[in-house]
Amino acid sequence: MSLRLLGLLGGTFDPIHNGHLQMALELHRKLGLDELRLLPNRLPPHKPGAHADSEQRLTMVKLACAPHPQLSVDDRELKRQQPSYTVDTLEQLRQEHPNDALCFIIGMDSLASFNQWYLPERILELANLVVCRRHGIAAPELGAFNNAVTTDPHTLRAHPSGQILLTELEPVGLSSTAIRAALASGQLPRDHIPAAVADYIDHNGLYGHGVAPSGRV
Repeated sequence: MSLRLLGLLGGTFDPIHNGHLQMALELHRKLGLDELRLLPNRLPPHKPGAHADSEQRLTMVKLACAPHPQLSVDDRELKRQQPSYTVDTLEQLRQEHPNDALCFIIGMDSLASFNQWYLPERILELANLVVCRRHGIAAPELGAFNNAVTTDPHTLRAHPSGQILLTELEPVGLSSTAIRAALASGQLPRDHIPAAVADYIDHNGLYGHGVAPSGRV
């Protein structure tokens, strides 16, 4: 059995930056994903409110993905009126893709708190977890979920759900928090943001009013 692999990368993307794209493209290549969707969150339960609104963040994600045909954007979470829970999104996607292997992508910090997520057992019934880690970093203790952990990416093609794949990626070294801070101080860090996204931020005066009229640092 060789299943179609649908990768799912959620995030606030406030704003989306080159680190997000680097991770998405590397995972698409490394895991041989058939499709990789970016899922902007509307109201993440564990984070304060976003700095840009839902429509602005969605536009930026679409602009960032436009040059990369292997990436697509799924806006379902932005259409909800309640906080975004992973299990709700996966329930919908499983109904839409009953025969695919769903691969929900998270970081090692998120894996460490997976036991505290809303309905973690159900999440693994619906999808696989793909956990991005740095070289040499060990996985946390997962209790009942330890038996699901693997480092073999080929496992995904044989399992529509239930696996926790640990995969190593090059460290990104970028954060939306640092980029927002630069923007608020009047800088526009074009080296860290896709060009179309930087232009959109500049044109709309997002993340503070100190952006230079020229759009340059």
